[in-house]
Amino acid sequence: NYNEARVIGEYFRDGTPVIMNLTDMDDADAKRLVDFGAGLVFGCHGSIERVTQKVFLLTPANVEITAEDKSRIAGTGVFNQS
Repeated sequence: NYNEARVIGEYFRDGTPVIMNLTDMDDADAKRLVDFGAGLVFGCHGSIERVTQKVFLLTPANVEITAEDKSRIAGTGVFNQS
């Protein structure tokens, strides 16, 4: 939910890619969280990508996500960092 924005920001700021799965959120709250994520990646020089309709990947500037990783995220909604 939107109250988790702080946790998202802390992980991202620490250099961890974050997946925002907004499928269970109403459209108004989902839009607020996407706007927050867009501001976060802009301020920290990262990137944001839509993986599926309501799933977004926030990637810090110093992290590279491969096409294989993105495909896996889109298929399962889970990102394994190992």
